[in-house]
Amino acid sequence: MYLLGCDLGSSSVKASIVDVESGLTVGSDFYPKEEAAIIALQPGWAEQNPEDWWTYMKNAICGAIAKAGIKGEDIKAIGISYQMHGLVAVNDKKEVLRPAIIWCDSRAVPYGERAFHSIGERYCLSHLLNSPGNFTAAKLAWVKDYEPEVFHSIYKIMLPGDYIAMRMTGDIVTTVSGLSEGIFWDFQEGKVSDELMNYFGYDKGLIADICPTFGLQGELLPSVASELGMKKGTPVTYRAGDQPNNALSLNVLNPGEVAATAGTSGVVYGVNGRVNYDRLSRVNTFAHVNHNDKQTRLGVLLCINGVGILNSWIKRNIAPEGMSYDELNGLAAQAPIGSQNLSILPFGNGAERILENRQIDCSIEGLNFNIHGKSHLARAAQEGIVFSFKYGMEIMHEIGIDISVIRAGYANMFLSPIFREALACVTGAVIELYDTNGAVGAAKGAGIGAGIYHSPEEAFASLKRLAMIEPDGLKANAYCGAYDIWKERLEKLI
Repeated sequence: MYLLGCDLGSSSVKASIVDVESGLTVGSDFYPKEEAAIIALQPGWAEQNPEDWWTYMKNAICGAIAKAGIKGEDIKAIGISYQMHGLVAVNDKKEVLRPAIIWCDSRAVPYGERAFHSIGERYCLSHLLNSPGNFTAAKLAWVKDYEPEVFHSIYKIMLPGDYIAMRMTGDIVTTVSGLSEGIFWDFQEGKVSDELMNYFGYDKGLIADICPTFGLQGELLPSVASELGMKKGTPVTYRAGDQPNNALSLNVLNPGEVAATAGTSGVVYGVNGRVNYDRLSRVNTFAHVNHNDKQTRLGVLLCINGVGILNSWIKRNIAPEGMSYDELNGLAAQAPIGSQNLSILPFGNGAERILENRQIDCSIEGLNFNIHGKSHLARAAQEGIVFSFKYGMEIMHEIGIDISVIRAGYANMFLSPIFREALACVTGAVIELYDTNGAVGAAKGAGIGAGIYHSPEEAFASLKRLAMIEPDGLKANAYCGAYDIWKERLEKLI
């Protein structure tokens, strides 16, 4: 018996197949093999074609089944993880009306800011737990203003994961967790916010029906099942945004537990057991996967847009031709901690929430032509990413998230010894690394949602810690000193 997990990212789509009994991954694949394109027709814009996502998804699923060497009909449930905050609009024939406006697109910032002040800051924070900011609700306002013919043709709006589920099952549904990440959900009223919908002039019919995060969300269409080599009627029993799902994959479900990722963007995600929020919406609060009427479980999300994308930019543009990421890490290690007073502010991938939705772009500070070389730039990039995490974690501390242990998958930037060491030293937190990923977490979420696993504890019994990185007291002072210089430069800039 097997479970299928699908993880729709902005750079690729991943699929993993988990054996129910052992809890181990038996096959994984991803597509495309080169990083998926992000369309940027203007500075600050970021779009992708949902039809491309579906093509990538099918290829990844077929590849994972082939690598696992199993029969697709033995897959008993499907889970979906997806890039958060995107906007997909379809007509009544379920046809996509325009490219998806994805998470790192900044065009909706003015709409969210006006809504925050017009609806009322007190209302937004106490009911929505956030400013409408640059999230899905504000993105739709841009479409309404600039593409009225598209807006008036919309039958339903969806998050990226809702779209993938629709292609699998034919059903258009969403979740409370998803609505909260789009800033549609009123936590005090327990329903879609009347005030927000009225302010923007949205018909409530645009919102999909609500299904449970864990539970039956639809069944695989016969045509899709035939194409994938799976059994028609296979249930989709879990979906969540990539960061709540990453936390699930690391068994981070209870107050005080923290998960992190460092892919294209970087996230620290802590679970809170009480309603709280940052009054400036620099970090954001959403319904966690196990939040319900009887149990408050909110995810406090710190997001840095420019993380792995900065490191890959360094590799493409500064590192010698053909250099691998391991070799790039080795190059960075040739420079000392602090990169001899060189700082990189990694904010070149759209408006940053921790900077109150400013788009300041990436900058290199303290560059000396007589001192600095490629190794300094490589190290300063990684340290700058870590320092942006630290800066955001100070905000999380202000609203009651104290971080002493960070759990993360052994992937992306967490493969870098410098990144791990710097993060542990500058935050004082112990870092625990696990062999898991979003697709595996989604597969296990599907098992929970289908009742195959009776509890998260059963689902994640096989989760094994690969490594633990503790702060190095001898190096911590040097990292903290470099952070102080970095922070001072950032605050002067903003």
